[in-house]
Amino acid sequence: MPVAPFSLVSPPLFTAADIRAVDRDWATAHPTRPLMESAGAAVAELAGMKAGESGEPVLVLAGPGNNGGDALVTARHLRAHGARVIVASRADPGRLPADAARAWRAWHDDGGAVQPGLPESRRFSLVIDGLFGVGLARDVGNEDARWIAHVNGLACPRLAIDVPSGLDSDSGRVRGAAVRADHTLTFIGLKPGLLTTDGPDHAGELHLDTLAIEPAMLPRTAGTALTQLEDRHRLPPRARNSHKGTYGHVGIVGGDTGTVGAALIAGRAALRQGTGSVTVGALDARIAVDYGEPRLMFGPPETLAAMKLDALAIGPGLGQRPLARTLVESALAAACPLVLDADALNLLADDADLARRAAGRTAPLLLTPHPGEAARLLGMTPRTVQANRIDAAQRLSAQYRAHVALKGAGTIVAHPDGRYAINTTGGPWLAQAGSGDRLTGMVAALLAQGMLAGDALEAAVWLHGRADAVQQMRVFR
Repeated sequence: MPVAPFSLVSPPLFTAADIRAVDRDWATAHPTRPLMESAGAAVAELAGMKAGESGEPVLVLAGPGNNGGDALVTARHLRAHGARVIVASRADPGRLPADAARAWRAWHDDGGAVQPGLPESRRFSLVIDGLFGVGLARDVGNEDARWIAHVNGLACPRLAIDVPSGLDSDSGRVRGAAVRADHTLTFIGLKPGLLTTDGPDHAGELHLDTLAIEPAMLPRTAGTALTQLEDRHRLPPRARNSHKGTYGHVGIVGGDTGTVGAALIAGRAALRQGTGSVTVGALDARIAVDYGEPRLMFGPPETLAAMKLDALAIGPGLGQRPLARTLVESALAAACPLVLDADALNLLADDADLARRAAGRTAPLLLTPHPGEAARLLGMTPRTVQANRIDAAQRLSAQYRAHVALKGAGTIVAHPDGRYAINTTGGPWLAQAGSGDRLTGMVAALLAQGMLAGDALEAAVWLHGRADAVQQMRVFR
């Protein structure tokens, strides 16, 4: 029975290699219970709920692999329940995998037909996309791309089987062309590519069916979906007998001439996230008070790293003049947890000595780059980072022995022990000036209140996206 995956707590993420291993193990352990039959039945059930009420037929597109076999089983179940079904496929039945070939024969034995081309009619109650699944290892082009473009132009709901065709299930990037589904029913477990890069724009509403596979048969994975906060992401209740010193002192270094607002946004966010006090070390010495948030304190940025702080963040509005480089060097020597953002990351990328000092820290280090900053740190292009965001985040984490939040569609939070999480909150309304500065302040506040570094970064990323989503629901439709 399909479930809403975001209702689950930290569900695991499975790569294409993981899924192939599960398929093999299941076939060995249950030779008379093919997963394809269960998958097709599950798609047919969901299709019955998502098809339009026009009375038009359901168009089923079957590809040359097991995803196409799932589609053929789906077509057979829909037909058995009285639906009008049109199956289109360019696959060579003589070259299908064994399970898909059985599904092809069963469809024909049941009286079904397969069209070799797209039907002329553009009127359907639903399109079921079974062209390519998690095994896609090439870019889609030529006639396959034309079919996908045709599907995307139809005025009816689109239901993708496992992953939208053309979407890389491991990275989330579009491989030439990809179906834009309204719904995706994925099997066994969530795939990383559904949650990051182009995945959220192509998968539509996600549904998960584990196909009743025993948990013991599932591999251990490094990745999870950050769907909800766990207990480790929550601070203990505040004691009535407490004071501001109980909840930590955050330092924020940044705010050079013309970009003071970035440091103020970070400082305000830290206060709103519950830290006891915040001192801003603004490089623009003219700033001595924030009239919008007069609780913020100000001090010389040169002395901030030496203060007794519970967490320090440097980067928002910092700039890249020589003083900024000196301040980053001082911050790297601080004994408290340290968050590097914005220009602090750019200075790190351009200075091998700073990079060495960062990687050698004993106190927790947290990096919050956007793809451009991550590309500079890794010595590659932003396009390369975006082609595999998980790999880029994990490489940064290993290189600097840091907890890393690679911001973007499906922010990746990578940890030095190899674990990673993909955030599921937030959306395009976060794409505005000051958004990253708020995140920096939120992370620093949770660190200052005693949360472990990796947990603080995950919690801040999730809360950052959730808060903006709630706020912007009043504006966006």
